[in-house]
Amino acid sequence: MKKKLLSRIFAGVLGIFGLAILIAIIVPLANYQRISSQKYPKLLSPIPDKGGSTLGEESDLTKASNWFVGGAKSGDFTSSSVSFYTISIPKLKIDSASVAFGGEDLSKSLIHYPGTALPGQKGNAVIFGHSVLPLFFDPKDYLKIFSTLPSLNKGDEILVNYDGVSYKYRVETMQEILPTDLQVLDQDKSDSFLTLVTCVPPGDPRKPFRLIVRARIVPLAQTNANTWN
Repeated sequence: MKKKLLSRIFAGVLGIFGLAILIAIIVPLANYQRISSQKYPKLLSPIPDKGGSTLGEESDLTKASNWFVGGAKSGDFTSSSVSFYTISIPKLKIDSASVAFGGEDLSKSLIHYPGTALPGQKGNAVIFGHSVLPLFFDPKDYLKIFSTLPSLNKGDEILVNYDGVSYKYRVETMQEILPTDLQVLDQDKSDSFLTLVTCVPPGDPRKPFRLIVRARIVPLAQTNANTWN
């Protein structure tokens, strides 16, 4: 009798544990879908049919070259030397995270997309970062670092330190796109922009969309004024 009772208790505990894991996965995904339908109402192109041209489910998304169809290839990311700058996002508790030039391994750092502007320059500096379920977010782990990126809002600050110079950007727009929408990589020379990119929904193994967070540089005079307030 005792063995049967222990077996039932053990089975019950396993069942509860399994249900808790299921809830921890399903609830964040459902919540993201609910929020994103209001926060990012438009895609740049329609959702493809079953024969669509999105990336395959087996693509290794720890490599930045696999994130966009028709974008930069693996060889475009690599160089003889890899250099870095840093980015901080106070709202997400991300502090001085490394952004790599000349690499594409998103498990080791954030990645600066080749061919895009340098921080502080006119144009659009594009940074890729990996994401998982928000439950496992860790600002020090590059496989988890952008898991809470969807929680940013217009006006939130992004700080960049490049070549000894600090720049402040403010979020202007956020949207979901398909991995075929290369327009987000275009260079707008009207000002200095910063674009953060991650795969969404966070934790979904299919990662069918890309979240685009677009920020504009804060003029130096305004930055100094804010410092004294």
